[in-house]
Amino acid sequence: MSRTLVALHVSDLSTLAKALRKQLALHNAVPSHLELLNMLAKSAGLRNYQHLKATAAAGPQAEPAPVLRPATETEPPVDQVLIRKLLRYFDAQGQLVRWPSKQSHQDHCLWVLWARFPTRQKMSEREVSAALNGLHLFGDPAILRRTMAENGLLSRKPDGSDYRRIEQKPPAIAAALIREVQAGGGQAR
Repeated sequence: MSRTLVALHVSDLSTLAKALRKQLALHNAVPSHLELLNMLAKSAGLRNYQHLKATAAAGPQAEPAPVLRPATETEPPVDQVLIRKLLRYFDAQGQLVRWPSKQSHQDHCLWVLWARFPTRQKMSEREVSAALNGLHLFGDPAILRRTMAENGLLSRKPDGSDYRRIEQKPPAIAAALIREVQAGGGQAR
């Protein structure tokens, strides 16, 4: 009997590998052939290997496989009302027009500035202030610099001689806000 070939198409191999690694870590022994096929299918966002086979058999007109997301990483839905409120702090060019009075709003807005900082680059306090001056309009780079360091977005030496952006994944709200501001969604007047 000939074997039916089943293709597995993934949009992000790295995400597939991470999801597969997590499943293998939870498994207490070497998985069987069928268990491994199920793990691969689940890592690709499908229910199991049978679901993969059914999707492949249906052909190109079938519904596409979902975008890969590791099973343990579920992102909460983004509060669009909050995003609209936060966008009011930015103008159409993405500059922070005023410093929010609410700390939670400050924290989210700082992520937008963080996203525009150069990666893996040592900067002096003066260089950070100059960069921040190009990103805001209310003339207080010190509060931005200090708050970004306190929030873990920038690292700094005690003497202020070495600032660096701390590489990390922004929270879902911050990531959505960054995308909106980069798309020119700022609304401040």
